[in-house]
Amino acid sequence: MKYKVLITAPYFQLVLDRFKQTFADNDIEIIVPKVNERMSEEELLPLIGDVDGILCGDDRITEKVLDAAQRLKVIVKWGTGIDSINKEAAEKRGIPVRNTPNAFTEPVADSVLGYILSFARDIINLDRKMKEGIWMKKMTTALNECTLGVIGLGNVGTAVKKRAEAFGMKVIANDIKEMNLDCMVSLEQLLKESDFVSVNCDLNPTSHHLINQKTLAMMKPTAYLINAARGPIVDELALTEALEKGQIAGAALDVFEDEPLPLNSPLRKMENVILSPHNTNGSQKAWENVHKNSVRELLAALEK
Repeated sequence: MKYKVLITAPYFQLVLDRFKQTFADNDIEIIVPKVNERMSEEELLPLIGDVDGILCGDDRITEKVLDAAQRLKVIVKWGTGIDSINKEAAEKRGIPVRNTPNAFTEPVADSVLGYILSFARDIINLDRKMKEGIWMKKMTTALNECTLGVIGLGNVGTAVKKRAEAFGMKVIANDIKEMNLDCMVSLEQLLKESDFVSVNCDLNPTSHHLINQKTLAMMKPTAYLINAARGPIVDELALTEALEKGQIAGAALDVFEDEPLPLNSPLRKMENVILSPHNTNGSQKAWENVHKNSVRELLAALEK
């Protein structure tokens, strides 16, 4: 075989059989290790030395890993976020990093609206009470009575804004980039005024633990936090403490600082918290697009 490619993206591994002939036709030998969510630096080091390409998930591709990758010609990230890849170190070595921008905008934005509706209409709690035999009526909230604060007005944030406005919500937003839009406010104003705060920014040095003890204290005690972006944007310990103290009303989390979420996490036992396993990207159409795009980007880079 002409090339050797390491495939560590868990979702792509599920459909690998469909693409084996494509790899064979292009003289590519594939290496497919067992992956539990993502690969650590220590797990990658013994595998990376003689590969020409890697089709990865959220693996920790550090400078040390890149130092060991003497033949590496391309890194293809299955999906959008590349925060787990040391892009600067890759660029310094002339290794392109490819991904699929805007891949999961629609399903993620749908999920955010689902979380908002679940909290505003108390859907999960009322269902739980009914199944316990309790006929309990209570006052809930219509979305046109609420303000949504969107942190990060990129592709997903914009799609969330569009959906929320269709339900009659007032939407305010904050972004590190200057935007000449009427909805843009300071982060402090957003946190103080919003009934729901949706985190939709990238993970980078400016957003790490952006939601922390100080910023959580700015939120209304009746407000809900939603994170369908990246786990480390939220200081999980600070969030847990805020929820326990009733500083905010609840949270919906699809991403976590440590994934999978540890079994002993107190978040698992909180009735005012909705959890999902980094799954808001779930969409057959979106996944298929990423599968095909990832293979296309890999082949194009190797053939250069």
